[in-house]
Amino acid sequence: MVLSFGLQDFILRARVLKLYRQALRTTRRAPGDARADLKQTIRQEMENNRHCNDKQRIRFLISEGLERLKRLDEMLDMQGHSHGDCQKNAVSGFRASLPLLFSVSENVVSWSSMRKLCPNYDREDALDTVLEVPIPEEMFTKMGNNSASRWQNMRALMNAQAAADKSTHLQSKSNTEFIALLKLVGSPLIPFQAHPDQPLTRPLKDCSIGASTAKYIVQQYIAAVGGPLALNSVKSMYAVGQVKMAASEMHQGDDSVHAEGKSEVGGFVLWQKNPDLWYLELVVSGYKVSAGSDGKVAWNQSSSQASHANRGPPRPLRRFFQGLDPRCTANLFLEAVSITEKKVSNEDCFVLKLETDSNTLKAQSSSNTEIVHHIIWGYFSQRTGLLVKFEDTKLVKMKPIKGNDDVFWETSMESVVGDYRYIEGINVAHSGKTTATLHRYGASHNHKRKIEETWMIDEVDFNICGLSMDCFLPPADLKREQEGGEQ
Repeated sequence: MVLSFGLQDFILRARVLKLYRQALRTTRRAPGDARADLKQTIRQEMENNRHCNDKQRIRFLISEGLERLKRLDEMLDMQGHSHGDCQKNAVSGFRASLPLLFSVSENVVSWSSMRKLCPNYDREDALDTVLEVPIPEEMFTKMGNNSASRWQNMRALMNAQAAADKSTHLQSKSNTEFIALLKLVGSPLIPFQAHPDQPLTRPLKDCSIGASTAKYIVQQYIAAVGGPLALNSVKSMYAVGQVKMAASEMHQGDDSVHAEGKSEVGGFVLWQKNPDLWYLELVVSGYKVSAGSDGKVAWNQSSSQASHANRGPPRPLRRFFQGLDPRCTANLFLEAVSITEKKVSNEDCFVLKLETDSNTLKAQSSSNTEIVHHIIWGYFSQRTGLLVKFEDTKLVKMKPIKGNDDVFWETSMESVVGDYRYIEGINVAHSGKTTATLHRYGASHNHKRKIEETWMIDEVDFNICGLSMDCFLPPADLKREQEGGEQ
Protein backbone atom coordinates (compact mmCIF):
# COMPACT_ATOMS: atom_id res chain seq x y z
CA MET A 1 0.00 0.00 0.00
CA VAL A 2 1.42 3.42 -1.03
CA LEU A 3 0.72 6.34 1.32
CA SER A 4 0.14 9.82 -0.05
CA PHE A 5 1.83 12.63 1.91
CA GLY A 6 1.10 16.34 1.71
CA LEU A 7 3.54 19.10 2.56
CA GLN A 8 2.34 19.33 6.18
CA ASP A 9 2.73 15.55 6.56
CA PHE A 10 6.35 15.73 5.41
CA ILE A 11 7.06 18.63 7.79
CA LEU A 12 5.52 16.77 10.75
CA ARG A 13 7.42 13.60 9.85
CA ALA A 14 10.69 15.56 9.75
CA ARG A 15 9.98 17.11 13.16
CA VAL A 16 9.26 13.68 14.70
CA LEU A 17 12.48 12.21 13.27
CA LYS A 18 14.46 15.21 14.49
CA LEU A 19 13.06 14.77 18.01
CA TYR A 20 13.84 11.04 17.90
CA ARG A 21 17.47 11.67 16.87
CA GLN A 22 17.85 14.37 19.55
CA ALA A 23 16.59 11.97 22.21
CA LEU A 24 18.98 9.22 21.12
CA ARG A 25 21.92 11.64 21.06
CA THR A 26 21.02 12.80 24.56
CA THR A 27 21.23 9.23 25.90
CA ARG A 28 24.96 9.17 25.06
CA ARG A 29 25.50 11.49 28.01
CA ALA A 30 23.72 9.15 30.43
CA PRO A 31 25.60 6.78 32.77
CA GLY A 32 26.85 3.70 30.92
CA ASP A 33 24.68 1.11 32.68
CA ALA A 34 21.50 3.13 31.92
CA ARG A 35 22.19 3.96 28.28
CA ALA A 36 20.75 0.78 26.69
CA ASP A 37 17.58 0.94 28.79
CA LEU A 38 17.04 4.60 27.91
CA LYS A 39 17.37 3.92 24.19
CA GLN A 40 14.91 1.04 24.45
CA THR A 41 12.42 3.23 26.36
CA ILE A 42 12.62 5.96 23.72
CA ARG A 43 12.13 3.46 20.87
CA GLN A 44 9.16 1.92 22.68
CA GLU A 45 7.47 5.29 23.18
CA MET A 46 7.93 6.10 19.50
CA GLU A 47 6.48 2.70 18.60
CA ASN A 48 3.45 3.28 20.83
CA ASN A 49 2.51 6.39 18.81
CA ARG A 50 3.61 5.38 15.32
CA HIS A 51 0.03 4.82 14.09
CA CYS A 52 -1.26 8.22 15.30
CA ASN A 53 -2.86 10.10 12.36
CA ASP A 54 -4.25 13.09 14.27
CA LYS A 55 -2.03 16.04 13.30
CA GLN A 56 -2.98 18.10 16.35
CA ARG A 57 -2.12 15.19 18.64
CA ILE A 58 1.19 14.70 16.83
CA ARG A 59 2.03 18.39 17.28
CA PHE A 60 1.19 18.13 20.97
CA LEU A 61 3.38 15.01 21.33
CA ILE A 62 6.29 16.81 19.65
CA SER A 63 5.90 19.86 21.88
CA GLU A 64 5.59 17.72 25.01
CA GLY A 65 8.55 15.59 23.91
CA LEU A 66 10.77 18.64 23.45
CA GLU A 67 9.85 19.86 26.93
CA ARG A 68 10.59 16.44 28.47
CA LEU A 69 13.86 16.27 26.58
CA LYS A 70 14.84 19.68 27.91
CA ARG A 71 14.19 18.54 31.47
CA LEU A 72 16.20 15.36 30.86
CA ASP A 73 19.06 17.49 29.53
CA GLU A 74 19.01 19.60 32.69
CA MET A 75 19.01 16.47 34.84
CA LEU A 76 22.00 15.12 32.95
CA ASP A 77 23.84 18.39 33.41
CA MET A 78 23.39 18.10 37.16
CA GLN A 79 23.88 14.36 37.65
CA GLY A 80 25.19 12.78 34.45
CA HIS A 81 28.84 12.42 35.54
CA SER A 82 28.28 11.43 39.17
CA HIS A 83 29.28 8.08 40.69
CA GLY A 84 28.13 5.59 43.28
CA ASP A 85 24.78 6.33 44.93
CA CYS A 86 24.39 9.58 43.00
CA GLN A 87 24.77 7.67 39.74
CA LYS A 88 22.08 5.18 40.80
CA ASN A 89 19.74 8.07 41.64
CA ALA A 90 20.39 9.62 38.23
CA VAL A 91 19.63 6.33 36.46
CA SER A 92 16.35 5.88 38.33
CA GLY A 93 15.45 9.49 37.59
CA PHE A 94 16.08 9.01 33.87
CA ARG A 95 13.99 5.86 33.79
CA ALA A 96 11.15 7.61 35.61
CA SER A 97 11.23 10.60 33.25
CA LEU A 98 11.55 8.97 29.86
CA PRO A 99 8.26 7.04 29.72
CA LEU A 100 6.62 10.50 29.69
CA LEU A 101 8.78 11.72 26.83
CA PHE A 102 6.41 11.05 23.97
CA SER A 103 3.25 10.05 25.82
CA VAL A 104 0.21 12.25 26.31
CA SER A 105 -1.97 12.47 29.39
CA GLU A 106 -5.48 11.03 29.51
CA ASN A 107 -6.87 14.50 30.20
CA VAL A 108 -5.75 15.96 26.87
CA VAL A 109 -8.75 17.14 24.86
CA SER A 110 -9.06 15.70 21.37
CA TRP A 111 -9.45 18.41 18.73
CA SER A 112 -11.01 18.18 15.29
CA SER A 113 -9.87 20.00 12.16
CA MET A 114 -11.22 23.48 11.38
CA ARG A 115 -13.60 24.08 8.46
CA LYS A 116 -12.85 27.38 6.70
CA LEU A 117 -14.89 27.18 3.48
CA CYS A 118 -18.62 27.11 2.77
CA PRO A 119 -19.80 25.48 -0.48
CA ASN A 120 -21.96 27.53 -2.83
CA TYR A 121 -25.21 25.57 -3.14
CA ASP A 122 -26.82 28.10 -5.48
CA ARG A 123 -24.20 27.70 -8.22
CA GLU A 124 -22.17 24.53 -8.58
CA ASP A 125 -19.48 26.25 -10.69
CA ALA A 126 -18.99 29.06 -8.15
CA LEU A 127 -16.07 29.32 -5.76
CA ASP A 128 -16.47 28.30 -2.13
CA THR A 129 -17.08 31.11 0.35
CA VAL A 130 -14.48 31.75 3.05
CA LEU A 131 -16.10 31.63 6.50
CA GLU A 132 -15.66 34.72 8.67
CA VAL A 133 -15.08 32.42 11.64
CA PRO A 134 -13.61 28.94 11.01
CA ILE A 135 -15.59 26.26 12.85
CA PRO A 136 -14.51 22.83 14.14
CA GLU A 137 -15.57 19.86 12.03
CA GLU A 138 -17.21 18.38 15.14
CA MET A 139 -19.57 21.36 15.40
CA PHE A 140 -20.41 21.20 11.69
CA THR A 141 -21.34 17.48 11.74
CA LYS A 142 -23.87 18.08 14.54
CA MET A 143 -25.87 20.55 12.45
CA GLY A 144 -27.60 18.02 10.11
CA ASN A 145 -27.46 14.74 8.19
CA ASN A 146 -25.73 16.07 5.06
CA SER A 147 -23.58 19.04 4.07
CA ALA A 148 -26.41 21.05 2.49
CA SER A 149 -28.74 20.72 5.49
CA ARG A 150 -25.90 21.47 7.92
CA TRP A 151 -25.07 24.79 6.26
CA GLN A 152 -28.76 25.73 5.99
CA ASN A 153 -29.42 24.86 9.64
CA MET A 154 -26.39 26.81 10.82
CA ARG A 155 -27.27 29.86 8.75
CA ALA A 156 -30.89 29.78 9.99
CA LEU A 157 -29.77 29.39 13.60
CA MET A 158 -27.25 32.23 13.47
CA ASN A 159 -29.65 34.60 11.69
CA ALA A 160 -32.78 33.92 13.76
CA GLN A 161 -31.76 33.06 17.28
CA ALA A 162 -34.42 35.32 18.81
CA ALA A 163 -37.28 33.35 17.25
CA ALA A 164 -37.40 30.68 19.96
CA ASP A 165 -35.71 31.65 23.20
CA LYS A 166 -35.08 28.14 24.50
CA SER A 167 -31.68 26.59 25.05
CA THR A 168 -30.04 23.73 26.89
CA HIS A 169 -26.49 24.75 25.97
CA LEU A 170 -24.18 25.09 29.00
CA GLN A 171 -27.11 24.16 31.31
CA SER A 172 -28.82 27.46 30.40
CA LYS A 173 -32.57 28.02 30.39
CA SER A 174 -32.72 30.37 27.39
CA ASN A 175 -30.74 31.62 24.42
CA THR A 176 -30.27 34.95 26.19
CA GLU A 177 -28.70 33.20 29.17
CA PHE A 178 -26.47 31.11 26.90
CA ILE A 179 -25.26 34.22 25.05
CA ALA A 180 -24.53 35.90 28.40
CA LEU A 181 -22.38 32.93 29.43
CA LEU A 182 -20.52 33.04 26.11
CA LYS A 183 -19.75 36.72 26.66
CA LEU A 184 -18.71 36.07 30.26
CA VAL A 185 -16.11 33.44 29.35
CA GLY A 186 -15.37 34.22 25.71
CA SER A 187 -14.95 38.00 25.61
CA PRO A 188 -14.31 39.56 29.05
CA LEU A 189 -12.10 42.64 29.37
CA ILE A 190 -9.43 43.46 31.91
CA PRO A 191 -9.81 46.72 33.87
CA PHE A 192 -6.50 48.28 32.80
CA GLN A 193 -5.57 50.15 29.65
CA ALA A 194 -2.44 48.87 27.89
CA HIS A 195 0.04 51.38 26.49
CA PRO A 196 2.08 49.89 23.61
CA ASP A 197 4.26 52.99 23.34
CA GLN A 198 5.66 52.48 26.85
CA PRO A 199 9.11 50.85 27.12
CA LEU A 200 9.45 47.29 28.39
CA THR A 201 11.57 48.47 31.31
CA ARG A 202 10.72 50.65 34.32
CA PRO A 203 13.08 52.52 36.68
CA LEU A 204 13.67 50.86 40.05
CA LYS A 205 14.17 54.14 41.91
CA ASP A 206 11.80 54.64 44.86
CA CYS A 207 10.22 51.18 44.29
CA SER A 208 9.21 48.88 47.11
CA ILE A 209 10.86 45.48 47.38
CA GLY A 210 7.72 43.81 46.00
CA ALA A 211 7.53 46.19 43.03
CA SER A 212 11.23 45.92 42.16
CA THR A 213 11.07 42.11 42.44
CA ALA A 214 8.08 42.09 40.08
CA LYS A 215 10.00 44.15 37.51
CA TYR A 216 12.88 41.68 37.66
CA ILE A 217 10.48 38.72 37.17
CA VAL A 218 8.88 40.47 34.18
CA GLN A 219 12.32 40.98 32.62
CA GLN A 220 12.89 37.21 32.88
CA TYR A 221 9.50 36.71 31.21
CA ILE A 222 10.40 39.10 28.38
CA ALA A 223 13.61 37.14 27.75
CA ALA A 224 11.68 33.84 27.79
CA VAL A 225 9.11 34.95 25.19
CA GLY A 226 11.64 36.27 22.67
CA GLY A 227 13.28 39.42 24.05
CA PRO A 228 12.45 43.15 23.72
CA LEU A 229 13.63 43.40 20.11
CA ALA A 230 11.18 40.74 18.91
CA LEU A 231 8.29 42.10 21.00
CA ASN A 232 8.84 45.68 19.84
CA SER A 233 8.75 44.54 16.20
CA VAL A 234 5.10 43.41 16.50
CA LYS A 235 2.60 45.91 15.03
CA SER A 236 -0.43 43.62 14.65
CA MET A 237 -1.53 40.01 15.12
CA TYR A 238 -4.12 37.46 14.03
CA ALA A 239 -5.19 34.20 15.68
CA VAL A 240 -7.64 31.40 14.90
CA GLY A 241 -8.59 28.83 17.52
CA GLN A 242 -11.21 26.42 18.73
CA VAL A 243 -12.94 26.02 22.08
CA LYS A 244 -14.84 23.44 24.08
CA MET A 245 -17.13 24.66 26.86
CA ALA A 246 -19.00 22.98 29.69
CA ALA A 247 -20.93 24.42 32.63
CA SER A 248 -22.86 23.62 35.77
CA GLU A 249 -26.34 24.75 36.64
CA MET A 250 -26.82 27.54 39.18
CA HIS A 251 -26.43 25.79 42.56
CA GLN A 252 -27.58 27.13 45.90
CA GLY A 253 -25.21 27.23 48.88
CA ASP A 254 -21.47 27.54 49.43
CA ASP A 255 -20.57 24.02 48.29
CA SER A 256 -18.10 23.66 45.40
CA VAL A 257 -19.63 23.25 41.95
CA HIS A 258 -18.37 21.33 38.93
CA ALA A 259 -18.95 21.79 35.22
CA GLU A 260 -20.92 18.88 33.82
CA GLY A 261 -23.04 17.81 30.87
CA LYS A 262 -21.98 17.65 27.24
CA SER A 263 -19.37 20.03 25.88
CA GLU A 264 -20.27 22.74 23.38
CA VAL A 265 -17.71 23.23 20.61
CA GLY A 266 -16.87 26.30 18.57
CA GLY A 267 -14.20 28.46 17.02
CA PHE A 268 -12.97 32.05 17.14
CA VAL A 269 -10.94 34.50 15.10
CA LEU A 270 -9.10 37.42 16.68
CA TRP A 271 -7.51 40.50 15.10
CA GLN A 272 -5.39 43.11 16.87
CA LYS A 273 -3.53 46.21 15.70
CA ASN A 274 -2.64 47.46 19.17
CA PRO A 275 -4.15 46.78 22.61
CA ASP A 276 -6.93 49.33 21.97
CA LEU A 277 -7.68 48.18 18.39
CA TRP A 278 -8.99 44.62 18.33
CA TYR A 279 -11.87 42.52 17.07
CA LEU A 280 -13.11 39.07 18.16
CA GLU A 281 -15.71 36.77 16.62
CA LEU A 282 -16.70 33.65 18.56
CA VAL A 283 -19.11 30.95 17.33
CA VAL A 284 -20.18 28.16 19.70
CA SER A 285 -22.85 25.59 18.78
CA GLY A 286 -24.08 27.92 16.03
CA TYR A 287 -24.40 31.00 18.26
CA LYS A 288 -22.22 33.98 17.46
CA VAL A 289 -20.77 36.65 19.74
CA SER A 290 -18.69 39.60 18.52
CA ALA A 291 -16.65 42.07 20.53
CA GLY A 292 -14.17 44.79 19.65
CA SER A 293 -12.60 48.15 20.29
CA ASP A 294 -11.92 51.01 17.86
CA GLY A 295 -9.62 52.89 20.26
CA LYS A 296 -12.47 55.03 21.58
CA VAL A 297 -15.05 52.55 22.84
CA ALA A 298 -15.12 48.80 23.57
CA TRP A 299 -18.33 46.98 22.63
CA ASN A 300 -19.95 43.55 22.26
CA GLN A 301 -22.96 42.14 20.41
CA SER A 302 -24.60 38.92 19.28
CA SER A 303 -26.88 38.02 16.40
CA SER A 304 -29.88 37.98 18.78
CA GLN A 305 -28.98 41.10 20.80
CA ALA A 306 -28.18 44.70 19.96
CA SER A 307 -24.63 45.94 20.40
CA HIS A 308 -23.64 47.21 23.82
CA ALA A 309 -20.89 49.69 24.68
CA ASN A 310 -18.72 49.00 27.74
CA ARG A 311 -18.43 51.81 30.25
CA GLY A 312 -15.13 53.61 30.66
CA PRO A 313 -12.21 53.93 28.26
CA PRO A 314 -11.37 51.11 25.80
CA ARG A 315 -9.60 48.16 27.35
CA PRO A 316 -7.83 45.02 26.10
CA LEU A 317 -9.49 41.64 25.75
CA ARG A 318 -8.65 39.21 28.53
CA ARG A 319 -7.84 36.50 25.96
CA PHE A 320 -4.69 38.42 24.94
CA PHE A 321 -3.26 37.72 28.41
CA GLN A 322 -3.70 33.95 28.06
CA GLY A 323 -0.26 33.67 26.48
CA LEU A 324 -1.25 35.26 23.14
CA ASP A 325 0.19 38.76 23.51
CA PRO A 326 3.47 38.72 25.49
CA ARG A 327 4.08 42.45 25.04
CA CYS A 328 0.71 43.39 26.58
CA THR A 329 1.32 40.90 29.38
CA ALA A 330 4.75 42.36 30.14
CA ASN A 331 3.44 45.95 30.14
CA LEU A 332 0.59 44.98 32.45
CA PHE A 333 2.70 43.24 35.11
CA LEU A 334 5.47 45.85 35.12
CA GLU A 335 3.10 47.78 37.42
CA ALA A 336 2.49 44.77 39.71
CA VAL A 337 4.06 43.68 43.00
CA SER A 338 5.50 40.28 43.88
CA ILE A 339 3.55 38.78 46.79
CA THR A 340 4.42 35.09 47.20
CA GLU A 341 5.44 31.82 45.54
CA LYS A 342 3.08 28.96 44.63
CA LYS A 343 3.12 25.69 42.71
CA VAL A 344 0.95 25.49 39.55
CA SER A 345 0.86 22.29 37.45
CA ASN A 346 4.01 21.05 39.24
CA GLU A 347 5.79 24.31 38.40
CA ASP A 348 7.19 26.54 41.15
CA CYS A 349 5.91 30.02 40.32
CA PHE A 350 6.37 33.63 41.37
CA VAL A 351 3.00 35.31 41.96
CA LEU A 352 2.52 38.95 40.89
CA LYS A 353 -0.53 40.94 41.96
CA LEU A 354 -2.20 44.00 40.45
CA GLU A 355 -5.13 45.92 42.01
CA THR A 356 -7.35 48.34 40.12
CA ASP A 357 -7.37 51.87 41.54
CA SER A 358 -10.59 53.52 42.72
CA ASN A 359 -10.77 56.07 39.87
CA THR A 360 -10.66 53.32 37.24
CA LEU A 361 -13.34 51.33 39.07
CA LYS A 362 -15.55 54.41 39.31
CA ALA A 363 -15.24 55.09 35.56
CA GLN A 364 -16.41 51.54 34.80
CA SER A 365 -19.32 51.61 37.28
CA SER A 366 -22.84 52.93 36.62
CA SER A 367 -25.72 54.38 38.62
CA ASN A 368 -27.08 50.87 39.37
CA THR A 369 -23.81 48.94 39.63
CA GLU A 370 -20.66 49.57 41.60
CA ILE A 371 -17.44 47.65 40.91
CA VAL A 372 -16.04 47.09 44.40
CA HIS A 373 -12.73 45.61 43.29
CA HIS A 374 -11.02 43.94 40.35
CA ILE A 375 -7.75 42.14 41.16
CA ILE A 376 -5.35 40.37 38.79
CA TRP A 377 -2.68 37.75 39.52
CA GLY A 378 0.01 36.38 37.22
CA TYR A 379 1.90 33.15 37.93
CA PHE A 380 5.35 33.01 36.30
CA SER A 381 7.41 29.81 36.22
CA GLN A 382 10.65 30.01 38.18
CA ARG A 383 12.18 27.45 35.80
CA THR A 384 11.22 28.84 32.37
CA GLY A 385 10.17 32.42 33.15
CA LEU A 386 6.93 31.90 31.19
CA LEU A 387 3.41 32.79 32.31
CA VAL A 388 1.64 29.57 33.34
CA LYS A 389 -1.52 30.99 34.95
CA PHE A 390 -3.53 34.22 34.68
CA GLU A 391 -6.21 34.88 37.28
CA ASP A 392 -8.60 37.71 38.09
CA THR A 393 -11.51 38.36 40.45
CA LYS A 394 -14.20 41.03 40.00
CA LEU A 395 -16.79 41.98 42.61
CA VAL A 396 -19.85 44.01 41.54
CA LYS A 397 -22.51 45.43 43.85
CA MET A 398 -25.98 45.65 42.30
CA LYS A 399 -28.13 48.37 43.84
CA PRO A 400 -31.81 47.36 44.24
CA ILE A 401 -34.61 49.36 42.66
CA LYS A 402 -36.57 49.07 45.91
CA GLY A 403 -35.28 48.47 49.41
CA ASN A 404 -31.74 48.51 50.77
CA ASP A 405 -30.61 44.90 50.25
CA ASP A 406 -27.69 44.95 47.83
CA VAL A 407 -26.87 41.89 45.72
CA PHE A 408 -23.24 41.05 44.96
CA TRP A 409 -21.92 39.26 41.88
CA GLU A 410 -18.39 37.89 42.16
CA THR A 411 -16.73 36.54 39.02
CA SER A 412 -13.48 34.62 39.47
CA MET A 413 -11.59 33.45 36.38
CA GLU A 414 -8.35 31.50 36.15
CA SER A 415 -6.58 30.46 32.95
CA VAL A 416 -3.85 27.81 32.96
CA VAL A 417 -1.82 28.18 29.75
CA GLY A 418 0.86 26.07 28.08
CA ASP A 419 2.10 24.46 24.86
CA TYR A 420 4.36 27.42 24.11
CA ARG A 421 5.73 27.54 20.55
CA TYR A 422 7.85 30.12 18.75
CA ILE A 423 6.10 32.06 15.98
CA GLU A 424 8.42 34.50 14.17
CA GLY A 425 10.73 34.58 17.18
CA ILE A 426 7.95 35.10 19.77
CA ASN A 427 6.98 32.37 22.24
CA VAL A 428 3.16 32.06 22.20
CA ALA A 429 0.93 29.74 24.25
CA HIS A 430 -1.13 27.46 22.00
CA SER A 431 -3.51 25.82 24.46
CA GLY A 432 -5.02 26.20 27.90
CA LYS A 433 -8.08 26.00 30.10
CA THR A 434 -10.12 28.83 31.59
CA THR A 435 -12.42 28.23 34.57
CA ALA A 436 -14.96 30.88 35.55
CA THR A 437 -16.91 30.77 38.81
CA LEU A 438 -19.93 33.04 39.16
CA HIS A 439 -21.12 33.65 42.73
CA ARG A 440 -24.27 35.64 43.53
CA TYR A 441 -24.93 36.48 47.17
CA GLY A 442 -26.61 39.06 49.38
CA ALA A 443 -30.22 39.54 50.46
CA SER A 444 -31.85 36.10 49.99
CA HIS A 445 -29.37 34.96 47.30
CA ASN A 446 -26.51 32.50 47.63
CA HIS A 447 -25.88 30.78 44.29
CA LYS A 448 -22.84 29.51 42.40
CA ARG A 449 -22.17 28.49 38.82
CA LYS A 450 -19.04 27.26 37.04
CA ILE A 451 -18.16 27.47 33.33
CA GLU A 452 -15.07 25.88 31.79
CA GLU A 453 -13.50 26.67 28.44
CA THR A 454 -10.70 24.53 27.00
CA TRP A 455 -9.07 26.24 24.02
CA MET A 456 -6.42 25.62 21.41
CA ILE A 457 -4.79 27.96 18.88
CA ASP A 458 -4.73 26.63 15.30
CA GLU A 459 -3.08 29.61 13.61
CA VAL A 460 -1.30 32.72 14.82
CA ASP A 461 0.66 35.30 12.86
CA PHE A 462 2.13 38.75 13.39
CA ASN A 463 2.43 41.99 11.38
CA ILE A 464 -0.59 41.41 9.13
CA CYS A 465 -0.52 43.40 5.89
CA GLY A 466 -3.58 45.49 5.02
CA LEU A 467 -5.07 45.56 8.52
CA SER A 468 -6.61 49.04 8.51
CA MET A 469 -8.83 51.02 10.89
CA ASP A 470 -11.87 49.89 8.89
CA CYS A 471 -11.41 46.41 10.35
CA PHE A 472 -12.20 47.72 13.84
CA LEU A 473 -15.22 49.95 13.22
CA PRO A 474 -18.05 49.51 15.77
CA PRO A 475 -21.47 48.17 14.69
CA ALA A 476 -23.80 50.58 12.91
CA ASP A 477 -26.44 50.58 15.68
CA LEU A 478 -23.80 51.42 18.31
CA LYS A 479 -22.53 54.28 16.16
CA ARG A 480 -26.05 55.67 15.71
CA GLU A 481 -26.64 55.43 19.46
CA GLN A 482 -23.46 57.39 20.15
CA GLU A 483 -24.30 60.07 17.58
CA GLY A 484 -27.80 60.39 19.01
CA GLY A 485 -26.38 60.76 22.51
CA GLU A 486 -23.98 63.49 21.39
CA GLN A 487 -26.77 65.44 19.77
